[in-house]
Amino acid sequence: MGSYSDHRTVLVPEGLAGERVDAAMARMFGFSRTKAADLIAQGHVQVDSASVGKSDRVHAGSMLDVTIPAEVDPLEVVPEIVEGIKIIHDDDAIVVIDKPVGVAVHPSPGWSGPTVVGHLAGAGFRISTSGAREREGIVQRLDVGTSGVMVIAKSEHSYSVLKNAFRHRTVDKTYHALVQGHPDPLSGTVDAPIGRHPKHDYKFAVMADGRHSVTHYETLEAHRFASLLEIHLETGRTHQIRVHMSALKHPCVGDITYGADPTLARRVGLERQWLHALKLGFEHPDSGDYVEYESTYPDDLARALEVIRDEH
Repeated sequence: MGSYSDHRTVLVPEGLAGERVDAAMARMFGFSRTKAADLIAQGHVQVDSASVGKSDRVHAGSMLDVTIPAEVDPLEVVPEIVEGIKIIHDDDAIVVIDKPVGVAVHPSPGWSGPTVVGHLAGAGFRISTSGAREREGIVQRLDVGTSGVMVIAKSEHSYSVLKNAFRHRTVDKTYHALVQGHPDPLSGTVDAPIGRHPKHDYKFAVMADGRHSVTHYETLEAHRFASLLEIHLETGRTHQIRVHMSALKHPCVGDITYGADPTLARRVGLERQWLHALKLGFEHPDSGDYVEYESTYPDDLARALEVIRDEH
């Protein structure tokens, strides 16, 4: 259950005899009824050493035990080794990793799963302290559902150099995406502004008043049901490739959020979008030399691509 911040035991006074447990707690502890009901539902409340329901009544002189769990800060970086994160390169200025699917880059409200910054802390990496507390050293992001190569700054100097490079678009970002159907033309550029979706705040859409967004793509392989694309991002908006491909009516295979066919996703065994950050190239913040790092397809994407290649 984790560590508890507070445990209280009180005797129910005469004046509250016959009250519902949630109402009695609200009166005695100053909680809202909702908070009292939540604590009861989570099993943190006992009357005379027995579990209770919120509508049970209390008796004068009963022993009311309430445990209030410690409030967890959703932005706290929890050091923990995350299985599947590979270190591609490490020096005094940067660490380059291969991020698996299902790992967020940094903590955020609503995400309680593993994070890249938590892994680096757990593995003993000292990273730059520039940036907001929960994302110190982070100069780029990948979606939880996107795998691949990313760079993290270890020194304050490399943080400012890399942050600038991403801002001024001098970083070469190469992705591979397996999309449904066949884009026409086979190679092209999508220049369409992206903003938050007006009806669903967890997704994005091409919006007239959105932020300038440019995606270049070329077809590497065309198969019966899908095409493998190489994509170069000029801008780096959240969900950019997924939104732009969906807008072309060629969503990433498996990307149900952006209109992919769930039947095809099941057939190729995918539970996420087929999208992988393949390569990252930039000037090394210390040496100034151009460096490039690459990641191979993870197993789920490789298997899905084989299925598509075999369907003639």
